[in-house]
Amino acid sequence: MRLLIPLLLLNWGLTHAQNTLQLEEGESSPNATLDGVAWIEGSWQGEALGGKVEEIWSPALGGSMMFSFKLVHDGKISFYEFGHIQEKDNTLVLQLKHFNGNLTGWETQKETVDFKLVKLEKDKVYFEGLTMEKLDGDEMQVSVVVGQEGKTKELVFNYRKYY
Repeated sequence: MRLLIPLLLLNWGLTHAQNTLQLEEGESSPNATLDGVAWIEGSWQGEALGGKVEEIWSPALGGSMMFSFKLVHDGKISFYEFGHIQEKDNTLVLQLKHFNGNLTGWETQKETVDFKLVKLEKDKVYFEGLTMEKLDGDEMQVSVVVGQEGKTKELVFNYRKYY
């Protein structure tokens, strides 16, 4: 799937994000704690990228909320993401790493994909290029900007909490 996503993005071209935000030049992330995103905790499933997706978020512990993500096509894992939302310097940062189905990494050993906090509202958190919103008690929408070589696309994932 890692190769498929960039190939698809080359055909999409540059798209304006509708659900995500970016920090302005020189702007800092606002103060925040994990209490503001505690609603993310739980197990979520949905369909996206032509397959079934699952995200599992732990409760806050040690200044972070850990998560795992997987995409399944035809009963096989296409890729995983592992990461956390961490309290750092009086704000929040979401960090993750990607892995193939056999757990070989996409990023280098010391590299992470980082999303700085832009804005926090009740039941909605904006990181740079990634927004998570609680739609009701058991539904969540995640919007994320993906791409390469200056060509981006905003993908929307709709989840339902299953436990």
